[in-house]
Amino acid sequence: MARFGMYRAFTKFSVWKLLFCCAFVAQAQSPDRCADLKLFKLDGVEITKAERVGAGRIIPPSYPGAPAIGPLPGHCRVDGVINRRKGVDGEEFGIGFALALPEGNAWNGDFMMQGGGGGNGYVAYPTGAGYAGDKPALVRGFAVASTDTGHKARTGGFDFSFMRDQQAYLDFAFLANAEVAGVAKQIVNQYYSKPAAYSYFVGCSTGGREGMILSQRYPAVFNGIVSGDPAMRTGRSNLAIAQWIPVAYNQASPKDGSGKPEIDKFLTDAERTLFMRALMKRCDAKDGVADEMISDPLGCDFDPAVLACGSGESEGCIAPQKIAAIKKAFSGPKNAYGTQIYPGFLYDTGIASKGAVPGLLALGKNGLFGPYTTATELDVDKAALHASDPLVEPASTNLSTFSLRGGKLIFFHGDSDPWFSALDTLDYYRSLAGSSGGAQKVAQWSRMFLVPGMGHCAGGQSLDHFDMLSAVVNWVEKGDSPDFVIATGKAYPGRSRPLCAYPKHAQYIGSGDPQDARNFRCE
Repeated sequence: MARFGMYRAFTKFSVWKLLFCCAFVAQAQSPDRCADLKLFKLDGVEITKAERVGAGRIIPPSYPGAPAIGPLPGHCRVDGVINRRKGVDGEEFGIGFALALPEGNAWNGDFMMQGGGGGNGYVAYPTGAGYAGDKPALVRGFAVASTDTGHKARTGGFDFSFMRDQQAYLDFAFLANAEVAGVAKQIVNQYYSKPAAYSYFVGCSTGGREGMILSQRYPAVFNGIVSGDPAMRTGRSNLAIAQWIPVAYNQASPKDGSGKPEIDKFLTDAERTLFMRALMKRCDAKDGVADEMISDPLGCDFDPAVLACGSGESEGCIAPQKIAAIKKAFSGPKNAYGTQIYPGFLYDTGIASKGAVPGLLALGKNGLFGPYTTATELDVDKAALHASDPLVEPASTNLSTFSLRGGKLIFFHGDSDPWFSALDTLDYYRSLAGSSGGAQKVAQWSRMFLVPGMGHCAGGQSLDHFDMLSAVVNWVEKGDSPDFVIATGKAYPGRSRPLCAYPKHAQYIGSGDPQDARNFRCE
């Protein structure tokens, strides 16, 4: 089977496949039908493992601070490789994947694929735990798949050295997820002797980008897609966070002995506190309650200029040059003609955080891929020439095939995401209206949710625990459009809020416990 045509297998089996499926049914009913999946044969596909995993398995945290996942139900774990080959410098490549199949009657009849993160390069355990609330997809009975998208990371989650191999880059950019979905669906059909009724994809960051790619380039593969904090224009976002913002801050930062700006000392702790108090005073209570959350960031009209020191002032204010640098940084990169190259960032509660992913007011010396620039000037036009890659970027807004087939697409984005601006995702969502007959028609098959205070995909002073999987499943299978999704989070124990579909936000009704989502409405 040609690799560019493999995804066609999702919609219609050829005669020889049907005959093969029938021949396999007898094997699928054997006492160890999981091990029988080692016999699965398809051109370019190698099953490397098929074995039963007993109930109770707990998956350790994938990174510090992340929760463990489990206990999982008993399931069949299948591992394999698609299109194994030798590539550049003799390195072995191939699309690695894993598939978890719930045992017996535990299967709910659906298939779900979980997206990747960073540069991918490893096969995560296929639990479907992301953005599924308290119960991972596997626990709910979904057959779940994951993939490394065609390469093995050698130096961590942000190893992009594989890009020197053209095919590996194509697999990562857009091919691998569709191919794995096609193979996984056929294995599901073999194991249960019937195809999955519905198929879903859920991912954040790189996984969010993958979801967008699938809706645009493979519109017949998934019935429902959840795309969170999508890394949709990495080159442009890197231009913003690694060059534009540091250059703006460098211009007003103190200098070390050699004259280089010390960006980590751009604002003192006292100045950050002053800034955040002023922001919260202006925008926190606009939703009817002062709760350390800005529920309507688009309605936040905060202007940092109110904090600028006047002539002779030095206490309780911030130097005008620092205020100018902040406003420039948050406005996003513009070229010499004033054209916006990448959107600005929202003034939100997490912009002064000092964690592993620093907020936009608390940049350390090092960024995601190394030290920030120490330059005080930036040629935006020149930098922008190399900041786009059409292979990776999910730019198309014509999703007519996806939507006319009944596909549903949900976006969410943390308002305090310092890597990818929530406004970029919102701009894309708004632009769908031009290709789809207006905003009201788009809302019939796609919704966008902003998450107050949340950093990149999770964390921050936010309610970052929510169930987007149920939202998309209920929309696809029951026709229940998600006007809101309830969110909770360990940052605020006992608190719940509705995440409202854009353009609405959560507003306190004026009575009742302000910790309870039931006392808020979307308006």
